[in-house]
Amino acid sequence: MDLLGLLYLFLVFAACFAVIAFFKLAALGLKTATKKPEKPVREKSEKQVEPVYYIVEKKRARKCTYSQPKEIKFKEK
Repeated sequence: MDLLGLLYLFLVFAACFAVIAFFKLAALGLKTATKKPEKPVREKSEKQVEPVYYIVEKKRARKCTYSQPKEIKFKEK
Protein backbone atom coordinates (compact mmCIF):
# COMPACT_ATOMS: atom_id res chain seq x y z
CA MET A 1 0.00 0.00 0.00
CA ASP A 2 2.90 2.35 0.73
CA LEU A 3 4.36 1.81 -2.73
CA LEU A 4 1.02 2.62 -4.33
CA GLY A 5 0.93 5.95 -2.45
CA LEU A 6 4.45 6.82 -3.64
CA LEU A 7 3.44 5.93 -7.20
CA TYR A 8 0.40 8.25 -7.02
CA LEU A 9 2.54 11.00 -5.51
CA PHE A 10 5.04 10.70 -8.35
CA LEU A 11 2.28 10.68 -11.00
CA VAL A 12 0.63 13.80 -9.53
CA PHE A 13 4.00 15.59 -9.42
CA ALA A 14 4.79 14.61 -13.03
CA ALA A 15 1.35 15.71 -14.24
CA CYS A 16 1.60 19.10 -12.50
CA PHE A 17 5.11 19.62 -13.86
CA ALA A 18 3.99 18.78 -17.40
CA VAL A 19 0.96 21.10 -17.25
CA ILE A 20 3.00 24.05 -15.94
CA ALA A 21 5.76 23.47 -18.52
CA PHE A 22 3.15 23.29 -21.31
CA PHE A 23 1.53 26.58 -20.31
CA LYS A 24 4.88 28.36 -19.94
CA LEU A 25 6.00 27.21 -23.38
CA ALA A 26 2.65 28.19 -24.88
CA ALA A 27 2.91 31.68 -23.35
CA LEU A 28 6.46 32.03 -24.68
CA GLY A 29 5.30 30.96 -28.15
CA LEU A 30 2.44 33.48 -28.14
CA LYS A 31 4.76 36.22 -27.00
CA THR A 32 7.23 35.59 -29.84
CA ALA A 33 4.46 35.13 -32.43
CA THR A 34 2.85 38.51 -31.67
CA LYS A 35 6.16 40.37 -31.49
CA LYS A 36 6.72 42.76 -34.39
CA PRO A 37 9.91 42.20 -36.37
CA GLU A 38 12.52 44.87 -35.79
CA LYS A 39 13.57 47.07 -38.67
CA PRO A 40 17.25 46.88 -39.56
CA VAL A 41 19.07 49.95 -38.30
CA ARG A 42 21.66 51.53 -40.55
CA GLU A 43 24.85 52.30 -38.78
CA LYS A 44 26.01 55.90 -38.63
CA SER A 45 29.64 54.83 -38.59
CA GLU A 46 29.66 54.56 -42.37
CA LYS A 47 28.86 58.25 -42.77
CA GLN A 48 30.67 59.85 -39.83
CA VAL A 49 33.64 58.52 -37.96
CA GLU A 50 33.61 59.71 -34.37
CA PRO A 51 36.94 60.54 -32.72
CA VAL A 52 38.28 58.22 -30.05
CA TYR A 53 39.62 59.75 -26.85
CA TYR A 54 42.02 57.99 -24.52
CA ILE A 55 42.50 58.80 -20.85
CA VAL A 56 46.19 58.88 -20.00
CA GLU A 57 47.34 59.16 -16.40
CA LYS A 58 50.48 61.13 -15.70
CA LYS A 59 53.08 59.22 -13.70
CA ARG A 60 54.56 60.91 -10.66
CA ALA A 61 58.23 61.78 -10.85
CA ARG A 62 60.57 60.17 -8.35
CA LYS A 63 62.14 62.27 -5.65
CA CYS A 64 65.60 63.49 -6.54
CA THR A 65 66.73 63.91 -2.94
CA TYR A 66 65.97 61.76 0.05
CA SER A 67 66.24 62.68 3.73
CA GLN A 68 68.83 61.12 6.00
CA PRO A 69 67.92 57.66 7.30
CA LYS A 70 66.56 57.58 10.86
CA GLU A 71 68.25 55.50 13.52
CA ILE A 72 66.00 53.24 15.54
CA LYS A 73 67.10 52.10 19.01
CA PHE A 74 65.45 49.25 20.90
CA LYS A 75 65.43 49.01 24.66
CA GLU A 76 67.13 45.97 26.11
CA LYS A 77 65.44 44.15 28.97
